[in-house]
Amino acid sequence: MKKIDLKNIVENLIDTFLYAGKISLELRDKGLTKKIKSDNTPVSNGDIEVNNFVTKKIVELTPNIPIVSEETSDNKSIDDLKDFWLIDPIDGTYDYINNLDEFTINAGLIINKKPVAGLIYAPAKKRMFFSYGENQAYELINGKNIKLNCSRDFQKNNIKFVSYSNKIKPEIEKIHKELNVKSFVRMKSSLKFCVIASGEYDGYVAEPRACEWDIAAGHAILAHAGGKVTDFNGNEVFYGKKDFKNPSLILKNKNIL
Repeated sequence: MKKIDLKNIVENLIDTFLYAGKISLELRDKGLTKKIKSDNTPVSNGDIEVNNFVTKKIVELTPNIPIVSEETSDNKSIDDLKDFWLIDPIDGTYDYINNLDEFTINAGLIINKKPVAGLIYAPAKKRMFFSYGENQAYELINGKNIKLNCSRDFQKNNIKFVSYSNKIKPEIEKIHKELNVKSFVRMKSSLKFCVIASGEYDGYVAEPRACEWDIAAGHAILAHAGGKVTDFNGNEVFYGKKDFKNPSLILKNKNIL
């Protein structure tokens, strides 16, 4: 694939994400139409509307790059994808349909099976994060791009993690102890990646669960803010795996040994 202008692509998507967030909240205010998918997870008309809006703009910007979205079957049967978009139009659908505020809109660009750019917007929190290269991760705050550095306020004696649940499994508790984690808080959706990238928290541990579209955008943003994303064995995480399933994950500030 010829070289693409990641900065231009990402910056041209920011307004799309902000407007998609507006759509998601307006639809929720009107009352969502909800159903249960074949995998027993919920989906709403908001998920579908946001998906259609975001994918339309991405197709305009990168017509030759396939899109894999949680909410469509397009391209999911292609073997060995190397260059593609991963989209999760609403990550944290439970929060979304229950008037909670940690849900996010996500798109991650994968080139040669690695995340090279990401956008995550949390509409209810009005927090917009994006990245397009090493040391090029940002949060849009009051109209200004504020560079993210996950190590900025790191305190080695007060390591704080986020967790998918208030009750952590023994294997995860063991890793917390090895990393000298002092406390953790429950947090849903890809917002976990963003608050680690910003330095508000220091890491996250998860057993194999969910899918690649749940983590691709956050992986890019955290890595570009100086963080690390590996499996439990310290291996790099690649994309385009069978059924787009995630391995185990450790997200962390690079200063954590």
